[in-house]
Amino acid sequence: MPFKTGFAGRLAATAMLMALASCTTSNIASVEEPAPTPMTGKTNDPAPGFETVAAGSEEDFILNVGRRIYFAQDSATLDSVAMATLDSQAAWLSRNPAWLIKLQGFADDSGSESKMQTLSQKRADAAMAYLVSKGVDAKRMWAKGYGKDREVRDCTDRSCKVQNRRVVTNLRKEPDAV
Repeated sequence: MPFKTGFAGRLAATAMLMALASCTTSNIASVEEPAPTPMTGKTNDPAPGFETVAAGSEEDFILNVGRRIYFAQDSATLDSVAMATLDSQAAWLSRNPAWLIKLQGFADDSGSESKMQTLSQKRADAAMAYLVSKGVDAKRMWAKGYGKDREVRDCTDRSCKVQNRRVVTNLRKEPDAV
């Protein structure tokens, strides 16, 4: 009766596994996973895996403040959404004075490479000037335009290209080497 033997063998193996699983040993350290923060379904629930982000950390800045602002085509003018993000950045930077920032400007607009380089620098400079106007010390910041380098997306669709028309605020502990 091979079926009974096979079944009996599987049953015995299952019983042994269950018995082993219930055993404990003092040689194995018990590591308890922190209980996840319960999700309430509200907008401000912490993202799973980010419940323990330390205030004032780079992760805090990226997740809770935002590091990107966007621009209209061929423009270095800050719109209300960009200003709101920069307002949040200025407030965060005033609470965390140890951080320096590098403002990186980018362009993906019509025109020559030199025009895009100039436009991307104007975008980074506009963000820096705004942050200075909100009380952030200019000595804590520097701005660099990268033109069309470092595109987020290589595309021709307008809704896609806007992702490349941006300034990214990167936190630093010390200034970049010149």
